[in-house]
Amino acid sequence: MRVSPLHTPMAEGDGVVNAVDELLDTPGGEILVSLHSYLRKRMKMLAVIFCLAFMVTFPLTKRFISWLIDETRLPENVEIIVISPVEFILLQVQLAAQVGLLCMVITLVADGSWRASKNRAVRQRLAELKVHTPRPNSALVLTLLISILLLIGGVLYAWNWLIPMLLEYLTNDAQAAGLSTEWRLTSYTGFIANLAVASGVGFQAPLVTLLILRMEIVRRRTVRSYRRHIWFSAFLLGAFLSPPDPLSLFLVAMPVIVLFEAALILDTFTRQEH
Repeated sequence: MRVSPLHTPMAEGDGVVNAVDELLDTPGGEILVSLHSYLRKRMKMLAVIFCLAFMVTFPLTKRFISWLIDETRLPENVEIIVISPVEFILLQVQLAAQVGLLCMVITLVADGSWRASKNRAVRQRLAELKVHTPRPNSALVLTLLISILLLIGGVLYAWNWLIPMLLEYLTNDAQAAGLSTEWRLTSYTGFIANLAVASGVGFQAPLVTLLILRMEIVRRRTVRSYRRHIWFSAFLLGAFLSPPDPLSLFLVAMPVIVLFEAALILDTFTRQEH
């Protein structure tokens, strides 16, 4: 049985190559090519930033961990232990590496955004989508400032109220059952970090809600009609970012829901929907 030339593996391969070439010729393809080229050119710079941040942060991690496990910050009769000889040094490396990655991401976003605004393919694609590139005006600066303040507020909420209350509750619960409370160092720091991140992300809810409504991406009545779904999503976010216990889930999700509802009320009283 003879195979048609149109269905040979070579012909299929040529078809795939032609499809890829056509994709790369589009504005979206040009953006992908530009992004790939940009990342290749910036790898050395990003590696240098990561190494500098790591070297600056690593000597400070020991002092930070000592401050974190100070007896005044722990519930009564709680001891922090390490269960392997290298656990403490690995935690220091992990913390320093996370700071290095954060610095890399910030640099990449800042530099990439500036260069993207100068790229012809990006400008053409945004014009097709009728999206205007943001400019450093007062509204943008105010939005960034509010986002930073909400992030700080979320971390302070976690540090000053959420974390102490949960640690006290979990400790008393374990001690009431006759268990000794010895916490592993990495688990303790991970517990605190997860709650701080979850609260910082969750506190962005009012800003995200107002931006979506003011940009008219979604109408206010549509958002209200999906209120139950948004509440459920807040609990999913809490389950994903918080420790796996119901109290943590509730205390992380409820501020998100309250702030979301506050944003809806603010938008209702400050803007009439057409």
